[in-house]
Amino acid sequence: MDKNFENGCVLIVGGSGGIGSLCAKEFANSGAKVAITYFKNEQAAIDLVNDINADVKMYQLDNSDSKSVEETFAKVANDYNSINTLVNAAGFDIPQKFIGEIDIDLWKGVIDADINGFFNLIKFGLPYLRKSKGSIVFISSAGLFKYPPGDILSVAPKATIEHVLKGIAKEEGANGVRANSIALGIIETGIFHRLREEEDTFFDDAWHEAVMNTLAIKRFGLPKEVADTAVFLASSKGGYITGHCIPVDGGYHL
Repeated sequence: MDKNFENGCVLIVGGSGGIGSLCAKEFANSGAKVAITYFKNEQAAIDLVNDINADVKMYQLDNSDSKSVEETFAKVANDYNSINTLVNAAGFDIPQKFIGEIDIDLWKGVIDADINGFFNLIKFGLPYLRKSKGSIVFISSAGLFKYPPGDILSVAPKATIEHVLKGIAKEEGANGVRANSIALGIIETGIFHRLREEEDTFFDDAWHEAVMNTLAIKRFGLPKEVADTAVFLASSKGGYITGHCIPVDGGYHL
């Protein structure tokens, strides 16, 4: 087991989702103790816990509710003695809309859920990470490097979160806390598959061909490739890396 995972647990927010579930499995495979959260999909969380041959606990969590976050972090820390890693893999089915098509209520809802939800995690997670000299890994978007039209509701809040992560890296490094993110390209997992199957989908054949033409590696990514990167960044092998956004995007950003 990597020394960074010896004490406490890896807490994966959104661990019941496509990316989060693979992260949970890979951290467990590395010997880490793992805790996952889910928002509404309790059955997916139960299935994941049963699938992983390790001691994994699950917790219901509403990121937007500061009280829920505070109480959940306290319970996790009590159950595992400490939290050594915080992975934010919470994903949302955010609609693909051009900026001129977005109404104010939708904009405010996404900004509140993404940015304020993330800040809740940081507000109540940092004290535990200071004690463990732990690490934050945030699942972000390759759209930060090359803007894909129609993706503003995903990219805009993540741009703010990236600067919060850099601030944490700068301010909390003296306390032993590191903060990094992974910028995802198109990954073959749950949300992307659901969006492709919708009627009048933004992700039609023309979109698929256009995106493929931008990739250096001519395929979409695998969830395990994201999970392996998350484990690396949180482990002692990534111990001198902080404040960085690592693209896992097949060269989309080039």
